[in-house]
Amino acid sequence: MEGTIFGFTEAQITELGMTYGVWGLMLLMIFIVGHLAWESKVGKFGTFILFLGLTFGLVGFIAKSVIQHYMKV
Repeated sequence: MEGTIFGFTEAQITELGMTYGVWGLMLLMIFIVGHLAWESKVGKFGTFILFLGLTFGLVGFIAKSVIQHYMKV
């Protein structure tokens, strides 16, 4: 099996990393923001603002995934 790693090609490893790996990092980021809100005792509104500001970039990645799903790309 020339050019493979554990039976996977480079394209398959990249696809796994860009789907499950990035989703896992996004989940970790949500837990980190939640822990930050918990430790700082900012209340409900402060927690909402933290999640809104610090996880806003995740919306673009999720939107990209949804658009790709509906366009069958």
